[in-house]
Amino acid sequence: MKNKLVLIDGNSIAYRAFFALPLLNNDKGVYTNAVYGFTNMLLKILDTEKPSHILVAFDAGKTTFRHKTYKEYKGGRQKTPPELSEQFPLLKELLEAFSIPYYQLEQYEADDIIGTLAKQGEQKDWQVNVISGDKDLLQLVSDKITVSLTKKGLSDIDAYTPSFMLDKMEIRPDQIIDMKALMGDSSDNIPGIPGIGQKTAVKLLKQYDTLDNLYENIPEISGKKLKEKLEGHQADAYMSKELVTISCNSPIEIGLQDTDYSGYQAHKVSAVFKDLGFQSLLSRIGEEDDQEAAAEELPDIDVTILTEVKADLFTGKEALVVEMLKDNYHTAPIEGFGIVNENSNYFIPTEVAVNSQEFKEWAEDTTKKKWVFDAKKTTVALLNKGIHINGINFDLLLASYLINPSDNNHDIPAICHRMGEKGVLFDEEVYGKGAKIQIPEQNQLAEHIARKTHLIFHLKETIEKKLQENQQYELFKELEMPLAIILGEMEHTGVKVDVDRLKDMGAELQSRLKQIEKEVFELAGEPFNLNSPKQLGPILFEKLGLPVIKKTKTGYSTSADILEQLQDQHEIIPKLLLYRQLGKLQSTYIEGLLKVVHKDSSKIHTRFNQALTQTGRLSSTDPNLQNIPIRLEEGRKIRQAFTASQDDWLIFAADYSQIELRVLAHMSNDEKLIEAFNNDKDIHTQTAMEVFHVSENEVTGNMRRQAKAVNFGIVYGISDYGLSQSLGITRKEAKKFIDRYLDTYLGVRDYMEEIVQEAKQSGYVTTLMNRRRYLPDISSRNFNKRSFAERTAMNTPIQGSAADVIKLAMINLHQKLLDEGVEARVLLQVHDELILEAPRAEIDKLKKIVPSAMEGAVELNVPLKVDYSYGETWYDAK
Repeated sequence: MKNKLVLIDGNSIAYRAFFALPLLNNDKGVYTNAVYGFTNMLLKILDTEKPSHILVAFDAGKTTFRHKTYKEYKGGRQKTPPELSEQFPLLKELLEAFSIPYYQLEQYEADDIIGTLAKQGEQKDWQVNVISGDKDLLQLVSDKITVSLTKKGLSDIDAYTPSFMLDKMEIRPDQIIDMKALMGDSSDNIPGIPGIGQKTAVKLLKQYDTLDNLYENIPEISGKKLKEKLEGHQADAYMSKELVTISCNSPIEIGLQDTDYSGYQAHKVSAVFKDLGFQSLLSRIGEEDDQEAAAEELPDIDVTILTEVKADLFTGKEALVVEMLKDNYHTAPIEGFGIVNENSNYFIPTEVAVNSQEFKEWAEDTTKKKWVFDAKKTTVALLNKGIHINGINFDLLLASYLINPSDNNHDIPAICHRMGEKGVLFDEEVYGKGAKIQIPEQNQLAEHIARKTHLIFHLKETIEKKLQENQQYELFKELEMPLAIILGEMEHTGVKVDVDRLKDMGAELQSRLKQIEKEVFELAGEPFNLNSPKQLGPILFEKLGLPVIKKTKTGYSTSADILEQLQDQHEIIPKLLLYRQLGKLQSTYIEGLLKVVHKDSSKIHTRFNQALTQTGRLSSTDPNLQNIPIRLEEGRKIRQAFTASQDDWLIFAADYSQIELRVLAHMSNDEKLIEAFNNDKDIHTQTAMEVFHVSENEVTGNMRRQAKAVNFGIVYGISDYGLSQSLGITRKEAKKFIDRYLDTYLGVRDYMEEIVQEAKQSGYVTTLMNRRRYLPDISSRNFNKRSFAERTAMNTPIQGSAADVIKLAMINLHQKLLDEGVEARVLLQVHDELILEAPRAEIDKLKKIVPSAMEGAVELNVPLKVDYSYGETWYDAK
């Protein structure tokens, strides 16, 4: 169709989106859920409707011409939530990026603007589609005007035409006004006639056609009460009719010519998407086809491609980018180096840099300051080339992460876009992604790398200022930056693995699995595929007659939680659970570890994620060495394969004793917790004594187990439901247990209450080292979201402070090992545990050095306590 006009009720769709989606916020802490929902719908509209003309209409304010008729019009409406109000400017910014016109008019509503333009389009024989959640707009429906109404949320829509209205509502479009006059509208505080609902209103209109005709025939109305209502509220009915009637001749200053739409430029929309954090929507706007236009908007940059490196290139304050495209930088090739200083922007091809003595001397010179993106990755990449970089004193990745750890994209272009800098394309725009990655020709590669490096150089001062404003500069400079270099060296060193031992374990597990499979077949009375729920379900619930707990669309549920509930019902169940656990050990850990062992060194080089978790804890990937299962003996034995890298060396393991509970004692200043730790009492036994009101010799194993669960549950923000699942008790019992705990440890209770109030005031919580975590849902109207945010407010400062402490310990220990001149080195960090390797002759020294460094990492009002052990393997050391 040549002329197709789409009119969108901006306020209505934004409201629907806001309440249909959970509260989302971008890295700036700005709420974006309404904009996100609106954008999803808009993209769908543009794709399916393909309009030649489009406009989004907004309400101009609270007061309209209808208030002159009835002061209480819309008087019952709740105030717009501030979380929604702040999104309307973002919504308009988004529409501008899409080149979609929007309009509002003082004293008039969006409905009036839509009605006026819809009728103008109808008169010109255009096809008009109105999109809203407001049924008042149904009065506009005609052969040329369709009104599409959202039902639940945003995805479910009914397109109202005259025939659809008759089928669905049994009235014509022109009768909508009279129906509303009779029934009123509580959402807009329109009175109508009390006691008359939609069903009665429709019945009356089917009989009398119009409101006027109804009142002309009042004597005929059967039913004394109905007649009295109609007669007593005639004025209300006609006033209501006036209020609901859309003004289709509003004095708008725009016309159909202003709604012309010829599409959008993807690069403009993508810039807004990236700023808002809508990464998942980028693929829907065809940005790849628009790269040339995007590139045209980038500011010019002069890049010098070097064929040799001279010492006078460096000023002593350089930004450096080591470009690597694969996530695993232990094996990824370096595509080139970017160097930017106050003189110019340089690109150095990989071979030129790594073969240059001048480059090596500059990199290793501690007096030459380097500003990088990802100091750890930079350290590893250059160590792999025989260069030990020194002098790194700024890391854009870590700085961005500290400013807002909840953001999920900390690459250079994303950071720059959030800072309002548009001078660089995203990597996927230059290289492609996945299997389509291609390295462009050298000039384009050099320009892209130089742009990224230039922005590090350009943004350093601004980012550091932000860290200082947040009181996070010390956290950045004294903790995260030194730790990044230490982690890089740890990763590069790697951990030695006894490959033959791993293979033997795999063979042993295979044998165990075969044996368990045979035993299961005997109990089942027939062979079947143990990994197939479709085959397992009938065996358990039909043949063996076990109680059915849950069914799915495809049959019986045999998930782990279901099997755990049936453990006592039949001896086949424990065997099935063990089979699954051993199967996972075999596939994920034995086979998984064998795949990542370096063939020349027999070492594993895990990657520690320093800028990932919102609590500040380190995580480990490729492979995850922090998550080797230890509940089963078979899982613990996997650690037998991790050995020292040299003959007559040993593995030394040291871990904090109950560090998070000690941090809780310090932060809550709870007298009973502090006393227990200062007197070196068993904290779980002590808690059991306090909560159950028994003496120490009366504490049973079960009491201590329950006390331990609630102790750590408090640290991790456990709910009554979580505790009930952990202990196998009812929620009511679990709640009583938590209440008794908080009544016992009054300092902990007060701390929990105060930290939630502080979070509500500031919007975030902090750790001992001023690490922040933002909590946008802390004041949410949704109970579940608010409750989760409150629990997060309680536990993040504890977990995050414990993470800060062990990071400080690693820095302390690294320095002490250097000062003592020993060969021992740290290999791994596993949450509250450090794993070292050392010559056997140094073990006695480590017994003093390691606890001293870890226990002295920070001064709390309770002592930190470290336990240690050592042996030939990691397993022996534990």
